[in-house]
Amino acid sequence: MFSTLKNAFKDKEIRKKIYFTLFILLIYRIGANITVPGINAKAISQVSSTGLVSMLDTVSGGGLDNYSIFSLGVSPYITAQIVIQLLQMDIVPTLVEWGKQGEVGRRKTNQVTRYLTLVVAFVQSLGITLGFNSLTSLGLVKTQTALSYVEIAIIMTGGTMLLTWLGDEITDKGLGNGVSVIIFAGIIARLPNGLASVFQEYITDASSSDRLQGVLFFVGLILVILIVTQIVTWVEQADRRIPIQYTRRATTSGSESFLPLKVNVSGVIPVIFASSFIVTPATILMLFQNSHSDETWYQVCSQIFSMQTTPGVILYTVLIILFTFFYAFVQVNPEKLSENLTKQGAYIPSVRPGKDTQGFVSKTLIRLSTVGSVFLGLVALLPQLATNIFDLPSSIGLGGTSLLIVIGVVLELSRQINGLLMKKEYVGFIR
Repeated sequence: MFSTLKNAFKDKEIRKKIYFTLFILLIYRIGANITVPGINAKAISQVSSTGLVSMLDTVSGGGLDNYSIFSLGVSPYITAQIVIQLLQMDIVPTLVEWGKQGEVGRRKTNQVTRYLTLVVAFVQSLGITLGFNSLTSLGLVKTQTALSYVEIAIIMTGGTMLLTWLGDEITDKGLGNGVSVIIFAGIIARLPNGLASVFQEYITDASSSDRLQGVLFFVGLILVILIVTQIVTWVEQADRRIPIQYTRRATTSGSESFLPLKVNVSGVIPVIFASSFIVTPATILMLFQNSHSDETWYQVCSQIFSMQTTPGVILYTVLIILFTFFYAFVQVNPEKLSENLTKQGAYIPSVRPGKDTQGFVSKTLIRLSTVGSVFLGLVALLPQLATNIFDLPSSIGLGGTSLLIVIGVVLELSRQINGLLMKKEYVGFIR
């Protein structure tokens, strides 16, 4: 990893991409510490103690601790993406048609996604502000008027749209997927405080008789994180190589083309999608907290869309598994893959071109996604269950989700840098 970074900084073009990405992340971290005007700073600490804040911060990147202009992060944009991609599955003909129009259709789809992001962000902003205001005795909003709530929602919505644009800039001019990199930066920024709070609770504030047990727990936690990191990294890099042969290319002994399919084709996207899918209904429910908190439907929904309850944790795991299968077929479209192989005069040995190739790739994706989805689900589920059962800090429970996101983004950045370095070597060789 260090040699890759060293070689990357030697290349002028890659170095510019790295500096540009760091500059955007600096802007993001500055904005994450600017509190929204009209918010009572003294009440923020009471809001931060709620379980929903920890879950929101996993997706938003920690901006909610300060109730900043970037409090929602890119969560509304992710939610809008989920909705649009679901609608493109032969539900809305216009969106389906745009999906077949290449770059032009992609631009139209992105535009609709941003309009939907505006709506989702505004509703989430109102829900969070109204809900958290009712939870604090000091009053989160200084001036309790409808106009004040609308102004705060507009500011937070604007922050989300700005952050979405910054993410697009990272994707176009920097390194990695902008949305994932922003979430990654938020998690890394909160990591020292998370470890410090666990250290203080189990060691510094513990009695002398419990301190040794606290030290053992903290050391064990670090060892578990290192072991899980190694396992996750190994699974993320594992792939299934499908041999490919070409009818118009002379084959030489010892050389063979292949189609690599990762065990976890979807990468970290299912975890981010599932987190956003849980967070959005939970924040919308906060709109009805004052008027419907005693009603059965509200209590049931609160149980389902909460990471502090067993039903919520199970739903979260199921969503990760479902999104893993869904996004695997979005990333690797078997029908298009079969068509591309036919156009290139390529085929999979012992498999007929066309429908048979499409069916073979689909079956392979299902097998790989089964392993990948169960793995992702277990990594996200077990820490959360341990937190709920043993009453551990919420940061530990969400550690599995954060770890998956961090490792996935780091591996993706590493692959992109290696790809750029390899491209430079080929260009230099040709010249």
